[in-house]
Amino acid sequence: LEGWEPVLGTEYIRSECSSIPSSLIAFAGVCLGISLCGLAGNGVVLWFLGFHTKQSPFTVYILNLAVADFSLLLLFLLLLLAFLSLAAFCISLFPFILHYQRFVFVLGFPCHVFDLSSLGLLAALSVERCISVLCPIWYRCHRPRHLSAVVSGALWALAGAFVSSLYLTSTYSEDSGTAVAGVALAICVVFSLMMLVSNLILFLKLRCGSRRRQPGKLFVAIMLNILLFFAFGIPFCVEVFINLPDSGDLFPEDPSLFLALLNCSLNPVIYVLVGSCRRRRFQLRKALLRVFGDTEENSAGTISNSRLEHFRGVIPQEKGAGP
Repeated sequence: LEGWEPVLGTEYIRSECSSIPSSLIAFAGVCLGISLCGLAGNGVVLWFLGFHTKQSPFTVYILNLAVADFSLLLLFLLLLLAFLSLAAFCISLFPFILHYQRFVFVLGFPCHVFDLSSLGLLAALSVERCISVLCPIWYRCHRPRHLSAVVSGALWALAGAFVSSLYLTSTYSEDSGTAVAGVALAICVVFSLMMLVSNLILFLKLRCGSRRRQPGKLFVAIMLNILLFFAFGIPFCVEVFINLPDSGDLFPEDPSLFLALLNCSLNPVIYVLVGSCRRRRFQLRKALLRVFGDTEENSAGTISNSRLEHFRGVIPQEKGAGP
């Protein structure tokens, strides 16, 4: 590296460094602040769901979603720190620009895994929530105990395997990479439709059925999470898969990156706001407990225990009845 300055020329290096727009540096600084806030918020959710509440089928998905959001924000933080370091010490670090580009490409792999996993987890959460309302008896009596954990693990594994194949094909063949990126976009569309249809059915069932019920806090939080993902997460998800054959554009410097950061960072805010709604005093732990702590609602919450036992045929009074 000792001979890099004479080869490139000091004037050329200074002109290249001065060409970095100040608006881009300001944009990166704002994104850095959002990343730090999002890491803190998702860290609180991980701490609460991991150690301070009883796991339910739905909180398992939310815990995995918080892991994906936290990891994605951490990747964004590393990327932004590297970029701001280059921008601040451009002349000194100019020979490391090639390493920075490789660093961006390497970070792209886990970024795609976490992004695709988040989409799959939200789709699985929506479908299971819909089934719990449409088929409450089957859901409580016959649902496999560890189904949520198995589905979450399968989604993580499938996302990793698919993104690996995506990178291999795009590296060795641009045409194949474009085709596989199209498959990735199709998967995003399918998962999005699953979320949309499941939540639409669930909303109509709860609000327009013969027995209208007031949705619980967890239901409201999940609905807001999904709306947030449609508004902020989908644009980034679509753009990174479209740009995958061009490795230089894995992290677009435009509003889609900013929206993705907001999507990952605002989920904990939603949980806190829903849990503290209509409360005069704000307490973080109690707010989260109101959203995640009602295990009876989280399990299904759509059928009474007496009715359930009636269908099971195990009501004690009926068993002991006799002449």
